[in-house]
Amino acid sequence: MRKFKVGLVGAGGVTELHLEGYKIAPERIEISAICDPNEEILYHRANKYGIPQRYTNLDTFIQESGVDVAVVCTPTSMRKAIVLPLLEAGFPLFVEKPFADSLNDAVEMTETAKRLGIPVAVNQNFRRHYPFDTVKKIVADDRIGQVTMITFANMFFRQDTGWRQDCQRHALSVMGIHWFDGFRQVLGCEAESVVSLMSSSAAIDCKGETDATVQMKFENGSLVTYTQSFSSMAGRTEMIVIGEKGTLRCDHGYVELFRLGDRQPSERWENRCSREENSLENIEQLLSWMETGVKAANSAEDNLKVVAMLEAAYVSAKENRIVQLRDGVLL
Repeated sequence: MRKFKVGLVGAGGVTELHLEGYKIAPERIEISAICDPNEEILYHRANKYGIPQRYTNLDTFIQESGVDVAVVCTPTSMRKAIVLPLLEAGFPLFVEKPFADSLNDAVEMTETAKRLGIPVAVNQNFRRHYPFDTVKKIVADDRIGQVTMITFANMFFRQDTGWRQDCQRHALSVMGIHWFDGFRQVLGCEAESVVSLMSSSAAIDCKGETDATVQMKFENGSLVTYTQSFSSMAGRTEMIVIGEKGTLRCDHGYVELFRLGDRQPSERWENRCSREENSLENIEQLLSWMETGVKAANSAEDNLKVVAMLEAAYVSAKENRIVQLRDGVLL
């Protein structure tokens, strides 16, 4: 197996997920460079993980780092300004979620990558951290029959600091991007309509929404009801997948199957995949794409469908209407 030199652009908190995950596979990944304009954060991260090349300027990173892959961990507000120069310089990219806050930016970056023939993948690090992959397999094996409905609640108290406080798109952009992708994985098709309501609680200091409810209809007729709260003093993360032959109850650590008449689950699957491990698996998909030419399942092109759902939710809340989608395009 080929060993890749990897450089990180952005040295903030999310880079810990990548660095902790990548060190599991030193035979595959060598972290050789890191770039951030904040010298204090840059040197703290570089010293902790022994990263030799340190840059405060993106142009210098591009010219001198010599890495095979760039991992982009910058705030989404500057995402396009970082991604486009890296693409023009020919760097394959592994980009933190959300790929972009706006669908227009996501499309522009994806089309640029396609035009240049540069592989770009997105870190969908909840596909196995939350048991979406397990549920996907159970549904595909027809263990619960046709899925009629999914309900999902993600509620906790979260006070962000720094750049996220100034973002006009907040709770859904931070967490909904994971869950929207997960619904697609479970159902194996795309959303065709989205309607949402949002509010911002005075309990949280931010410019964007802290609480939202979203309802979706998918191409196979399945309905999804999703509730997100960053202002709840009581925590809960639970997904219920209702099928015609059974129902699944899911949390981060397990999936339980209930059949007609069950008082207790008849089957249970454990889920023990950390976000760090999932981040490693996600970049491995990009590296395999680079080696084989077979597009990764977490490609930027695939991620456009998720960003389109996010865009539809914000448009729906702003314009007070149901938003229709077709093949990831808002109608």
